[in-house]
Formats: sequence, C-alpha cells, structure tokens
Amino acid sequence: MPKKRSGGGLTGTQQAAKFLGVSVLSGAVLAGIALPAAGALGLAAKGTVQGFDEIPANLKRPPLSQRTTILDSQGGSIATVYSRDRTVVPLSDISPYMQKAIVAIEDSRFYEHGAIDLKGVLRALNRNAQSGGVAQGASTLTQQYVKNVFVEEAGDDPDKVAQATQQTLGRKIQELKYAIQVEEELGKKTILENYLNITFFGQQAYGIEAAAQRYFSKPAKQLTLAESAMLAGIVQSPSRYDPVNDVQEATKRRNTVLQRMAAVGDVSQTEADRAKATPINLKVSKPKNGCITAVDGAGFFCDYVREVFLSDPVFGKDREERNKIWNRGGLTIRTTLDPQAQKSAQESIKDHVYQSDKVATAVTMVQPGTGKIVAMGQSKPYGFGKNETQINYSVNKGMGGSNFGFPTGSTFKPFVAAAAIEQGKPPTQVYPSPYQMPYPSSVSTCSGKPWVNQGDTVENENESEVGPYALREAMEKSVNTYFVQMIGEIGMCPVVEMTNKLHVVQGNDEKLPEVPAISLGSKGVSPLNMANAYATFANRGIYCSPTAIESIRTADGKSLAVPKSKCSRAMAERTADTINTLLRGVVDSGTGQEAGLKSRDNAGKTGTTDGRKNAWFVGYTPNLSGAVWVGSASQQVEMQYITIGGRYHEKVFGGQVPGPIWKDAMSGALEGHDAPRFVEVSIPDAPKGNPDQGKPKPGDNGKPGDDGKPGDSDGADDPWPGISIPPDLIGGGNQRGQGNGGNGGNWPR
Repeated sequence: MPKKRSGGGLTGTQQAAKFLGVSVLSGAVLAGIALPAAGALGLAAKGTVQGFDEIPANLKRPPLSQRTTILDSQGGSIATVYSRDRTVVPLSDISPYMQKAIVAIEDSRFYEHGAIDLKGVLRALNRNAQSGGVAQGASTLTQQYVKNVFVEEAGDDPDKVAQATQQTLGRKIQELKYAIQVEEELGKKTILENYLNITFFGQQAYGIEAAAQRYFSKPAKQLTLAESAMLAGIVQSPSRYDPVNDVQEATKRRNTVLQRMAAVGDVSQTEADRAKATPINLKVSKPKNGCITAVDGAGFFCDYVREVFLSDPVFGKDREERNKIWNRGGLTIRTTLDPQAQKSAQESIKDHVYQSDKVATAVTMVQPGTGKIVAMGQSKPYGFGKNETQINYSVNKGMGGSNFGFPTGSTFKPFVAAAAIEQGKPPTQVYPSPYQMPYPSSVSTCSGKPWVNQGDTVENENESEVGPYALREAMEKSVNTYFVQMIGEIGMCPVVEMTNKLHVVQGNDEKLPEVPAISLGSKGVSPLNMANAYATFANRGIYCSPTAIESIRTADGKSLAVPKSKCSRAMAERTADTINTLLRGVVDSGTGQEAGLKSRDNAGKTGTTDGRKNAWFVGYTPNLSGAVWVGSASQQVEMQYITIGGRYHEKVFGGQVPGPIWKDAMSGALEGHDAPRFVEVSIPDAPKGNPDQGKPKPGDNGKPGDDGKPGDSDGADDPWPGISIPPDLIGGGNQRGQGNGGNGGNWPR
C-alpha cells in the first residue's frame, strides 16, 4: 500500500494522478507523462509554464531532413549527402503490414482516440503507481510525432536536442497542445504517414523508406509481415533492438510485435506464428553518405559543389542559413560535371601518377565560353586513410583547397605576353635575353612606387639559351630572361591589370604581388584558376567565371536559383588570337610537344618551378581548357631522380609528366566532340642577330657587351634594329638569392 505523508495527505504519485485527471477534464492537455514521483512533476523553477494560453498555437512542421542527390550533367548520380538519411514517401508507398505493425505496437487505439488516449494515461499512471517508478508511458503516435518534430528542428545541436527531449511538465503540456492541433489539422492518415517518415530506425536510417533500404535493400512498399514487424519493433529502442548487432534481441522484439498484431486483429494467429518461425534475413545496404562515396574520383568536385552552396549568397543571406538548407537536404543538384571528361581525367591520372607516389597530381577541365567545370580529379583520393586527403588540390583554400595554391612556373608567361600585346607590343618583339642577368634595377608598379632590385638575378634553363629572341621563339623555348625583360619594359601594372581581368589570384584568394618574379610563376595559384584563365584565351578574350551547378530542385519539385557564370572581356580578340597562335607553337615544336594533340587545334604552356617542386601543363582547344599540376602538397619534394607512376625521371619537366597527363585526359574528354579551329594570326619571323648578342661580358654589370656587334653604343639612333631595350632595363646587382622580388634561383621550363 502506498505510504501517506504525515498528516494523512496523498502521496506524490496520487497527487499527480489527481492533477492529471482534473487537467484532462478541464480541457488542458497532459497525456503521455510517465510520472515516477512528486519530484518529477517539474513544476518548479524552469520546468514550469507561465500560462497555457501563452503557448504558441501554430505547430512548426519543418520540411524533414532528407538525402540530397548530386548528379552529373547527364543526370547520372555522383553521390548522395545528408545529415539524415531519409527519403520521404507517401502512405501509399508503405506496406500495409508496416502501417499496421507500427500502430499495433506503439498506439493500438490510434484510430479510436484523439490526440490524448485517456485510457492509456490512466493505465500508465496505475502501473507506475504500483511500481513506484516509470514502468509505462502513454504517449500516442501523435504525441510521438510532435516530439520527433522538436528533435528534427534541433538538428545536430546537442543543446537543442536536450531541450527538445527534456522531461518537464511544461514541455509535456506544450507537446500535448500541439498534438491536439495536429489531430485537428492533419487527420490520422497524414499523421501516420508523417510519423513513419520522421521516426528513427537505427543504423543511420530516418524514416521507413531509408530503413527498408538499409536492412532489406528494398523499398518500403515491398516489406513483408515479418520484416514490417521487425522494423516496427526497433522504434522503441534502436540500439537495443538493432538486428545487425543483436539478432536474438531483435527477433524477440519482432515476435512481440507480431503477437500484438494478432491480439488486435491485424493478422490471424496463424499468420503471426508463421512469421515468428521465419528467421530474420537481413540484406544490409551500407550507408553511402557524403562525397567520399562519389563515383569516378569525383569526391573533390562533390565537395566543391557543397562549398559553392555554402558560400554563395544566392542560396541564403548568411552561411548559417545556407547550412540549414543544405542539412535539411532533399535537393536534387544537377552539376556541370561531364561524365566522359571526368572518367577520362581519372583514368589518365591513374595511368601516370600512383596514389602511393611521393608526389600527387590534380587535373581540372573547364569549358570556354560557359565557365562550366567538366572534370576535377586528383591522384590522392578523397578520404581519411593513408595516401588519402580531404584537401582539394584543384581549388583555392576558401573552397577546401591548399593554403596557397602551387607556384605556376612558366605557365604564367602567357599573361605577361597578353599584357604586353594589349600595351601595343608586337608579337615580333625582340629582347636580348641573355642566359643569365640581374633583374631590372627598377620596375614601375600601379602604386607609382617602383619595385627596386636588391640584387636578384634570373637565368634560363640551359646555358645554350641565349638571345636575342622574338616572342614566338621565347614562348616556345620558355626563355625566362625574355619575359623578365618584357615585364621590365611594360612595368608591373599592365600585368596585374591583366591577371585581375582574368581573376587570377593566389591560392589564399589574395591578389598577386607586384614583383617581377611573378612573370616566372613564383606565386601559388590553383589548377581551377589556371584552367579558367586559359579558357579566356580559347574564348577569344572573354573571361567567364567558373560554375559547378546547373540546377537545383527541392523535394517538393520547386526550382532554386543557382549562380550563373559572369562573362566580361579581358582582352581584345586579336590579343587572344595572337596568344593562341603563340601557344600552338609550344605544343607543335616547343617545350610542350609531348602534350600536343594531333587530331585537333590545341595550345598550351609548360611550367616548372624552382627546385622542381612543381610541374605544370595548362592547355586548351577552342572548346575545352585543362590544367594539370604535379608536385607535393607540402612543397617538400624536389622532383629529381624520382619515380612517378612507375616511370623513373632524372628531372621532371612540365612537358614531360604533366604534359602526357593532359594529353590523355583531354583526348578522352574530347572524343566524339567537334574539333573547331583557332583563328590564327600571322606572326612574321623577327630578325635575329648574332647568337652571342645579349651575353653580358665580365665587368659589364649585366649590360650587353661592347664588342662592335649590333647594340654597341656608337651613338646611332637605332643601335639594335628590331630589338627593344628601354633605358636601365638590364641592371642591378649580381648576387643571386638575395633581394625582394627575384626567384632566388633557377626557374626552369
């Protein structure tokens, strides 16, 4: 017999029962509360509600978090991502057995009572009073649905989840008021449908469709009686009744559900017994969540799509709002990724660079004129294991890439040439181009404050590379001193203005510094940035910002606005056509011959950086641009006497390793596509003087030798016909590796 308090008063449990009965009869709502003792009422302090009428009347029913599917440009699946693995389905797509099983075990009088089951409440209170604790609850399916909505709203925030599930009287009253509203507004069938779609079934499966796929690899519509009973039994305690980890406990629980179904008349006893005799036969589908599951090595592109969504204001006013939309999911995102190009890029990567190599490669392809990213891959896969990484080598740091990008070497030279041509320099421009020289003593900048050489020097790859050279040959041979002299004459500002128009920035999104060494690619840039800048040449001078998303459709079929490529003219058509003609020479007879495509017009540029820590090939056809980088993300590996992709290299050059990767990737990507032609510009051969011309003599402080050959200072108005040397172009100190703008060493091709 329950104990009385001193003075003959009622016990805490009896008071709770009396309070509950009065509340129900008076129209207040308080069902489903399992009350162990007086202290659990939660009527004190923060657990109370100030007034029943102050509780909001409108129940928030947010769209349920679902999986988002990311598709390629042809509609093929790249990956599914989700915070909740859920696919919402209508009641008609859920097995009738499942509908009956969940009602039988969770709320067998569901169709007979309203939001509150008074009989269930009294039964639970009586049972709890007898046990002196919480032995039984009395929540209806509707009340459980309301609680699940609160949990869904809380998302993955542990504090909000704790608040949504707190066992206080105030919280219960709020839930019950909402439950009454839901019953009035939705009706039983919709409540059941919503409940089956929102509830958690363990193993990362939210909702019945995901649960059916997870445990049985079939849609919810095809669930059998035994399968339905097993899934219905999981809901009460997903960890305890998990059939993957404890099939015996899951079987007992399933049989309890089957017996309950027989007891309430949903199935006959014979049917229940037959189902009980059936062993649980799982066909588990492992969760496939996230970009790590992407096909054809597209994990990094998948991650880039996510970063685009979270960073672009078109999807929400701030990152928090965009993150909520992303986590809610239910989106179908069609991207720009071309499956043919992606497969070709990944196959080329695997053929030329192994995952276990000391260095890595990244390949990115962009469509000129649209900015569409059609391929993005790398040799170190997306993952968390050995020789895997979460760093996307193709993009800037803010989009998941490396901290600073990778020095581009001579692939930067076309930007200098384009700037010079825009300034009126002819493609026949000739400079002395000695093998070795100091940087110009000073170079003008946009700020008006000139860059001043502090003793930096530059040299060509080979001692035999001695000018004078015209632009075509200097580009084909990648003559370093030529482009340093060019930037010394035109100044830094035209080059910086050109790279700004091409949106070329460092990997950390900072603008390039105004120092002459950038003419040789001394600063880090991402492969996507380079591929897209070169696409501007292919597009005859019109720059288009890169895009990754074609369209987005929500779970209810609505279309969302997506970022569009923004195009602007970066240079004159004639300038772009001239660069295209110059870079065709690189693949036809220059340093990029190993990259050249034989079946279509193509152009490109090689690049290798100081110490051979990075090697590049960036090239394009009129309808596709691609950048290939090879190196170590840590920038600690010098690619000399090294084996890459099973091939030994004494020295790595841009045309030697990245070039063939580019060639194979582009060939496969373009197979079956049109082969348009470049608009070619006729570039006449420029006069070339004596091979020794331009070699500095000892004691000349970097100036051409006074040996009676063209260029001697004899007072003539045009001492070197066809060769432009502005005042003080070649000057400065003769100490290598010192100063504020040089490369501190050899910048090979």
